[in-house]
Amino acid sequence: MKIKGKHYHTIWLKKDDPQTVQVIDQRKIPFQFEVFNLRTVDDTYFAIKEMVVRGAPLIGITAAFGMYLALLNTKQKNLEEHLQKTADYLKSSRPTAVNLAFAIDEMLEFILKEKENPQLIQETLEKVHSFKEKEIHYSEKIGEYGLQIIEEIYAKKQDTVNILTHCNAGWLACIDWGTATAPIYKAHRKGIPVHVWVDETRPRNQGARLTAYELGEEGVQHTVIADNTGGHLMQHGKVDLVLVGSDRTTVTGDVANKIGTYLKALAARDNGIPFYAALPSSTFDWKMENGLAEIPVEERGTEEVAEIEGWTGTKIRRVRLIPENSPVANYGFDVTPARLVTGLITERGVCKANKKSILKLFPEKIQL
Repeated sequence: MKIKGKHYHTIWLKKDDPQTVQVIDQRKIPFQFEVFNLRTVDDTYFAIKEMVVRGAPLIGITAAFGMYLALLNTKQKNLEEHLQKTADYLKSSRPTAVNLAFAIDEMLEFILKEKENPQLIQETLEKVHSFKEKEIHYSEKIGEYGLQIIEEIYAKKQDTVNILTHCNAGWLACIDWGTATAPIYKAHRKGIPVHVWVDETRPRNQGARLTAYELGEEGVQHTVIADNTGGHLMQHGKVDLVLVGSDRTTVTGDVANKIGTYLKALAARDNGIPFYAALPSSTFDWKMENGLAEIPVEERGTEEVAEIEGWTGTKIRRVRLIPENSPVANYGFDVTPARLVTGLITERGVCKANKKSILKLFPEKIQL
């Protein structure tokens, strides 16, 4: 996607330097555009933990590059033990997004299988790039299938399609296109008038800062709203569709996404508005059946709720929002039960949020 008219992915290998992975520092957007360098496993852990990068698909690819950097920098004789420790370390950076563990396990298995290969480093890098290209392909296919939903609404309405989204499930959360935003970009480029209600998404304001930023760069009409505005808009017929992403979805269709998503699903159900989650197959947890009981919900630092970042005109500055002695609870995600989800948009098509429908799209996962 574009920044100031120039096409970017969210992660890439530095030109002429195969020992440096570069990412867009999303902590600085929309106020500053900076590139953050990853040269070690610790750099990778920091980038994921501190949300230099975020979004389930991008976290997975960043972790895959982290395994490549671990191999590149290892001087230990016991390669298997070193890589296993690295894998466990990287997995601990953020617990909710299943793409993280999926990518790490895939890379670990590949490296250990090919450890005697004299071209191991180069082939490991090629493996990471294949993961990256696959995620881009998944996002684009999600866009194509989701576009059909928007087209159907437009055909009936013959007026601007109003879409509400929560958090950032855009290209910044992926590599390109995004998940929830991919159908929006496809519709916009096809000439269908779309308008996006962008939840600010407290406490980190990833909707207000990231989604609004990338929609603006693409020229998509949008309006930033406070998190609690969505229900009001739905009651007054100003929302045609709710589109969100996912950090982990169970095989039964329960959807974990940024905190507040569940409330949007409840409001959508009460007002008869379709609620879809868009996600690649790498975001499904094929072994989990009960999202509420099984999906780990990350609890993050108190400062994200107690403080807020803003732009003074010359620099990014943090200010306190609450009384100094007030305690804080900061849950990063919630789980929307499958019964509230109209459908799941995947790279293989749209399915209902239930095990039978999901496995019909992914029959190879039945044995799992």
